[in-house]
Amino acid sequence: MALFPLTSNFEGDFVLQLLAVDSENTMDEVAAAAAVHSVGRRVRARPGQLMRVRRQGSEDFLPRSMRVSESGLKPTETIEIIWEAPKH
Repeated sequence: MALFPLTSNFEGDFVLQLLAVDSENTMDEVAAAAAVHSVGRRVRARPGQLMRVRRQGSEDFLPRSMRVSESGLKPTETIEIIWEAPKH
């Protein structure tokens, strides 16, 4: 367990945030940590929609249960947090 800095680019926000997470956090936990800084401040909440994490510029989301330590992300690398509509 170690503190790991990432840069958060949250969908709908115009501010990039420095985000301190734990190397053992899952991508769902990373998305929730990023939401604290954006949702309800500059981004409206979207109840019922999932937040997903991907590397900036990538089309593919990182698996929700993947840990930061398993992701290959580098310190201060920018991640995008994107709203995903639930699948019915």
